[in-house]
Order: sequence, then C-alpha cells, then structure tokens
Amino acid sequence: MADYFCIMNWTFSLNELDAVAKEFWQLQKDKKVFAFHGAMGAGKTTFIQALCNVIGVKETMSSPTFSIVNEYAYNCEGTSKPVFHIDLYRLKDAEEALRAGIEDVLYSGHLCFIEWPERAPGIFPEATIHLTLKDMGDNIRNLSIENQ
Repeated sequence: MADYFCIMNWTFSLNELDAVAKEFWQLQKDKKVFAFHGAMGAGKTTFIQALCNVIGVKETMSSPTFSIVNEYAYNCEGTSKPVFHIDLYRLKDAEEALRAGIEDVLYSGHLCFIEWPERAPGIFPEATIHLTLKDMGDNIRNLSIENQ
C-alpha cells in the first residue's frame, strides 16, 4: 500500500465504535465502495456491522467468509436499497474474484464493503475508499482512511 496516503484517522475504544461509525458515515455518505485492510481480528467485520447499523440495516449480519458476498437492505430516501458485504479472504487472486462475479457487484452503483481487498487488486472502481483498521491492544482500534 505504498501508493496510498492517509487523509483521515481515528483512534477509538470499542465503546466509541458507534460514534466513530456515525462520524465516518457523515463524512463519506456519498461514497459507494469501501475496501477494508487489516490483520485478522483487527475489527473489519465489526466496523462494517456498525456502519450498516448507522444506515439502518435490519438483518442480522455475519461475516461473508464462506458465502463471499452477503446482501442486506437499507432504507435510502424511502426506497429499499441493497448493501453488499464482501469477504475476499478465501479467494486466490483477481481472476478468481472476477469469475465469482465480484466486479459486477463493485460496479453496481450500490454500497459495497469489502474485506481483504488485497486478494484481488486492480478490480476496484477508481473512487474506492481504502481504510485500514489496526488493533492497538486494550480494546483500542485505529482507523485510517487512505486515498491514492
């Protein structure tokens, strides 16, 4: 990720997760594709769940590690819209992601939250927001938003 530079940064406790998710969403609500980088256990799925709660997703959320893509719905200006939660961890490369139809979802114009985007570099829309979550210990996380 040497080609990226940080444009926003939060350090927060897990107790502050909902507040950070709300603030994040207020700053990014016009964006559609979010790629979450971070080690196993850094909190990528947990933060995505918090973001989905902010926008009003009602379904029970789970990690899409085995299904690869989970689709939920949220209410946007009186209309039900899809939001996609994608986990590329089990995929080998961009070619496998393309065969799985991930590119169609990414370019659908709907909200997409992607975990493990480094498994399929090069398939993401240019306007993708790249985020990195780090576990700082003692239930503290660091979230940085990066851009090319």
